[in-house]
Amino acid sequence: MDIIVIGIIVLFAFMILSMAVKIVTEYERGVIFRLGRLVGARGPGLFFIIPFVDRMVRVDLRVITMDVPPQEVITKDNVTVKVDAVVYFRVVDPEASVVKVLDFIRATSQICQTTLRNILGQSELDELLAQREKLNQMLQKIIDEQTDPWGVKVSTVEIKSVELAESMRRSMAAQAEAERERRAKIIHAEGEFQASERLAEAGKIIGRVPTTLQLRYLQTLTEIASEKNSTIIAFPFPIDLIKLFIDRREPPTKPEG
Repeated sequence: MDIIVIGIIVLFAFMILSMAVKIVTEYERGVIFRLGRLVGARGPGLFFIIPFVDRMVRVDLRVITMDVPPQEVITKDNVTVKVDAVVYFRVVDPEASVVKVLDFIRATSQICQTTLRNILGQSELDELLAQREKLNQMLQKIIDEQTDPWGVKVSTVEIKSVELAESMRRSMAAQAEAERERRAKIIHAEGEFQASERLAEAGKIIGRVPTTLQLRYLQTLTEIASEKNSTIIAFPFPIDLIKLFIDRREPPTKPEG
């Protein structure tokens, strides 16, 4: 009988000791409540609490990666898009994350969704597509300000994808193609203009020095002769005859005096 009583006492003492001894890892903190009152955060390592009097809540301090579900957003220029994002955050104040909010992960998720819709709804589609880094920083700042009272630090917010309607994608593709055609026509026109300027300058030089026309003629023959499948029949063409035509085109000079 005495052995049974001793065994029960030892078992009860072991249970009490196991309830009193707490071990918290490096990335955790134990928030202690004594008779409902906040005592503080303990850890990491080994510490003791008072069984049946103290209650411990474990809080993970590691970075949490959370996907924001796709949100339907109407941009400032009345374009409907679906946007999803990813948020990186962690607990920096274990006591506030337990006392100030019921579930800080769910609360942070809801804040991210509403902020994503509000901020992107104030932006135009071109800004959403071209200035994503600026929007990421704005989202991070606003969400972090709202989660700061809960002891939660939002370090990064990244917009992952922007999904457009099929009709809008076709319209943007047509717009991009029209823009490329416009640029090609402008470049072609500029090339034609520059070429005409060069030709005009060459004509002036040939007008002043008719010999250059004969040199150009010989150069053209040389270029044609480089083709193996070409047959060239050359005949002399006096430069004086060319000069005669050029001189006729020039207006007669008035005699002095």
